[in-house]
Amino acid sequence: MESKSATASEVVMTHLVLPQDANPAGNLHGGVILKHIDTAGGVVAKKHSRTNTVTVSIDRMAFKQPAYMGELLTFKASLNYVGRSSMEIGVRVEAEDLTTGEVRHTNSAYLTYVALDENGKPTPVPPLTLENDTVKRRYKEAELRRELRKKELELEAGEKICLEK
Repeated sequence: MESKSATASEVVMTHLVLPQDANPAGNLHGGVILKHIDTAGGVVAKKHSRTNTVTVSIDRMAFKQPAYMGELLTFKASLNYVGRSSMEIGVRVEAEDLTTGEVRHTNSAYLTYVALDENGKPTPVPPLTLENDTVKRRYKEAELRRELRKKELELEAGEKICLEK
C-alpha cells in the first residue's frame, strides 16, 4: 500500500453560526461545534483511507473561547497519525467576526477514526508520509496521545498500570 502525505487529505470547512445553532444569549452550542468537528475529521479519514470510517474517540476537546451567532467558523482538519487501521486527526476551529474581521482560535480536538471494509471490519490504511518537520512533530505528539489512550483503556478495564518516571 502506497504511503500518502497529510496534505493530500487535509480539509478546511466553514459554517455560518445561525440562530438555531445558538442559545438565547447568542453563544454557539458546544454540540454544534462537535458535530462539525466530527464531520471535518471524518472527511479527512475518508480521503486518506478511501473507505468507510467510524469515529472511535474524541480526545482533548478544548473550548478556548466562545463563538457567537453571526460568526463564520472555520474547521481546519489534518491527519496526525496512522496506525494499521486507525487514524488520528486534529481539528482546529476559528471564529471570524464578519463585521470586524477579527479571527479567534475557539476550539481544538483530536479524533480517532478506524477504516472499515465492506463487512464492517477494520481494514488497513495507507501509511503516512512524514514530509516535513511539522508533520513529524504532530506524528510524535500523536504517538504519545495514543499511548495515553491505551493506558486509559487499561484503567477502565481495571488493569494495573506501571507509571515509570
